[in-house]
Amino acid sequence: MIYVDADACPVKAEVTKVAGRHDMPVTFVANSGLRPSRDPMIANVIVSGAFDAADDWIAERAGLGDIVVTADVPLAERCVAAGALVTGPTGRLFDQANIGMARAMRDLGQHLRETGESKGYNAAFSPKDRSAFLQAMERLCRQAKSIQAKPDDETKGRS
Repeated sequence: MIYVDADACPVKAEVTKVAGRHDMPVTFVANSGLRPSRDPMIANVIVSGAFDAADDWIAERAGLGDIVVTADVPLAERCVAAGALVTGPTGRLFDQANIGMARAMRDLGQHLRETGESKGYNAAFSPKDRSAFLQAMERLCRQAKSIQAKPDDETKGRS
């Protein structure tokens, strides 16, 4: 399963394209309306407008061998802990080796913005980011399929 934190996600079409190639179901999760799809492999879930409702919905369901697409580092951290394969919309991969540093940098950036030390401007999403994302999704889909193909005794206890 592929879960997408869909509010303001710039790569929904790319997720759908790669998922279709791999015959993987996709669930877009958002706080507001999403364009419906006739594709039976695409599901849309609209959650309440409560703070982190979409994140909570995804984190409660994502597990070993699932793919999560999010720019939200705390959500990425929760999903990595559950064994999910996680990427941001720029193709940045989150895993056990880098999620701690990603969280620390996110928290530092938030602190600097709150104290006025930083304006917190983000770079514009570029064609290079889109290309990196497509490559990351392709790699994660192959990895997810190999995890799902392993017998249960080989995948137990993994995270």
